[in-house]
Amino acid sequence: MSASKNVSIIDISSPQVRAARALLGWTLDRLEAATGLPKRTLTRFENESTAPRASTIAIIRGALEAAGVEFIAENGGGPGVRLRKAQIPQTESSP
Repeated sequence: MSASKNVSIIDISSPQVRAARALLGWTLDRLEAATGLPKRTLTRFENESTAPRASTIAIIRGALEAAGVEFIAENGGGPGVRLRKAQIPQTESSP
């Protein structure tokens, strides 16, 4: 497989991943544990020194989303991240 086939449409960027980690208070070690990916792979992606495979990005995105991050697509204001609004359990009110 050629290098160009390894690079597909990347739907999250390195800055978004760094911001997501910051919002969660995660270190690279924590992201490594959550994804099962080597720390050097994560570092290279965050430093923009390599373009990872789409499957690698999907793993990173999945781990961060499972932890509560929402990725915001480019919509005129630029791509971004935010934490999902906490779900407050519904309780039955007493009459």
